[in-house]
Amino acid sequence: MDFSLFVHMERLTPEQSHRQLNEELIALCKMADEAGMRAIWTGEHHGMEFTIAPNPLTTLVNLSHHTRNVKLGTGTIIAPFWHPIKLAGEAAAADLMTDGRIELGIARGAYSYEYQRLMPGMDAWEAGQRMRESTPLLPKLWAGDCAHEGAFYSFPATTAAPKPLQDGGPPIWIAARDPNSHEFGVHNGFNIQVTPLWQGMDEIKTLMARFNAACESHDGPRPKIMLLHHTYVGADADDVDRAAREFSRFYCYFGAWFQNKRPVEQGLLAPLSDEEIAGNAMMAPENMARDLTIGTAEDVIAKIRKYEDLGYDEYSFWIDSGMSFERKRASLARFIDDVMPAFT
Repeated sequence: MDFSLFVHMERLTPEQSHRQLNEELIALCKMADEAGMRAIWTGEHHGMEFTIAPNPLTTLVNLSHHTRNVKLGTGTIIAPFWHPIKLAGEAAAADLMTDGRIELGIARGAYSYEYQRLMPGMDAWEAGQRMRESTPLLPKLWAGDCAHEGAFYSFPATTAAPKPLQDGGPPIWIAARDPNSHEFGVHNGFNIQVTPLWQGMDEIKTLMARFNAACESHDGPRPKIMLLHHTYVGADADDVDRAAREFSRFYCYFGAWFQNKRPVEQGLLAPLSDEEIAGNAMMAPENMARDLTIGTAEDVIAKIRKYEDLGYDEYSFWIDSGMSFERKRASLARFIDDVMPAFT
């Protein structure tokens, strides 16, 4: 099993410096690179201090100057926000600038907050249709002289410039949840990323079953599948309990952003009260402890063994959590020193 790091800048209060957050992100990524992780992933979000990532390709090109070996992946590009010609060209340029280290994760997006601002009137279904039309065009644009007439995009023969450094272009990964999205990705020869969020082992098994079903109905080679999951390696039981409470708070805010009903000022969501957080039974700390990949090193190893046995090719340590940089760094260090060696 390969390991990777999934990371963003996240700003919780106006007092936090964006410069400092960027330096901390670089420090975590350097740890991942030096530890021999396969990849670093960072996503795309707009107007949200909760997840700061307006252009993952820019972030990854910058990270290429601070790392040496690790692959650099978008986790994920929001396809409907990009014209396919623009995405093909910018991804190829980033691949050239990073000496062939780019991997391209692509999704339809999830936050109605972003849809309202960048493409008013677009819903999740249309976003998915745009992704399904544009993504298969990318290898054709990299190959050159691709013309297209579709429901959302039409253009005469076009070749991405520059050409990507990697033969055939950067590997493409599709963020998949429902059976149709797994089938779309696999049948187009793309790898698959899955994110069970807080839903636990049953969802992790379901997502793998959907991937396997898509592979069984496909004559081509079996692509890779990556599991992205919130992870914390605690120093002891008390530390793990604290992490469960922090993840409970994180997911309460995640849900509030997703519902898009609370006021937002200066990119920050109106604060949730302690009573609102305590009253969210779905995101209770005991559920976080059960359903996320958190625990002591021994606990985390046991959980990841189960994912490996299911057939996942890559496990991505999702470090976003609302925790302090010091707590993130300590958890990642324990993962590198105490968990990863069990799988080598």
